[in-house]
Amino acid sequence: MASHKLMNPVFSRREILKTMGVAGGAVALNSLDSFAKKPDKMILQRAIPATGEKIPAVGLGSWQQFDVGASAGERASLKEVIQKMNELGGKVIDASPMYGRAEHVIGDLTRDLKLNDQFFLATKVWTTGKQAGIDQMNESLQKMDRKTMDLMQIHNLQDWQTHLKTLRDWKSQGRIRYIGITHYTDSAHARLEEIVKSKAVDFVQFNYSIRSRNAEKSLLNAARDNGVAVIINEPFEQGALFRAVKGKDLPAWAADYDISSWAQLFLKYILGNEAVTCVIPGTSEVKHLTDNLGAGLGRLPDQAGRKKMVEWITNLS
Repeated sequence: MASHKLMNPVFSRREILKTMGVAGGAVALNSLDSFAKKPDKMILQRAIPATGEKIPAVGLGSWQQFDVGASAGERASLKEVIQKMNELGGKVIDASPMYGRAEHVIGDLTRDLKLNDQFFLATKVWTTGKQAGIDQMNESLQKMDRKTMDLMQIHNLQDWQTHLKTLRDWKSQGRIRYIGITHYTDSAHARLEEIVKSKAVDFVQFNYSIRSRNAEKSLLNAARDNGVAVIINEPFEQGALFRAVKGKDLPAWAADYDISSWAQLFLKYILGNEAVTCVIPGTSEVKHLTDNLGAGLGRLPDQAGRKKMVEWITNLS
């Protein structure tokens, strides 16, 4: 299926926290401002292998949350999210034509805030045929208020061989800076790995989480060994990870890795793998953005720590 997660129900962190027990909910909610209170700290930066350019290791996804109307009321929380993200040193915002009005909203808000050039903007081509791809990418540039896109990705491998040729041309012309390819299911990892090993792309984006670890078999290593940057989607498994810890306290050892919330535990597990360049949890709330970006601060789990995390989450099942 070419679409992105269309068949699965999605629960926002807000909805999940409403259903959580007092202990689990309190731990999460009381830690949401931990990053904002550390203005002297800088989010973890990781290098894009193709150039050495560094980007923050925690970014922002826009699927569903940014598909809103044009009214100021509908966009108010998103405007706050973008403004706060800039203040806290975040840069990477990921979109797609498939995400409804997300590209347009991101373009409008970053322009209104006079911050468009401050962000590393990524979007995708999601159609079939050379000219259709060119037309769609031109529309994306216009919607996101860019003459040059930082990263253009082929969404869910759709007609990827056709689009890859166009992306190479556009990169040589300076219309895009980096080329990427994406998917969100384990079944696509083998094909993504083939493309990564061919060194045809600068970025690869795929699903990976503390419980969904298929990428650890070989895809993450292939990206590292072939100099391809990695963006991770589905870090919270569409909210399923928050449901899994309903009513639970953070384990005492979480403090060893400067973890103060469930979101940070899930994100730091991912960032503990050095092959990961950036993870892009989505949110429309400033407090959750702040919490997510906080995963880019402090200590990360080593191999032993990550093993402990996996054992702990597995024992909850």
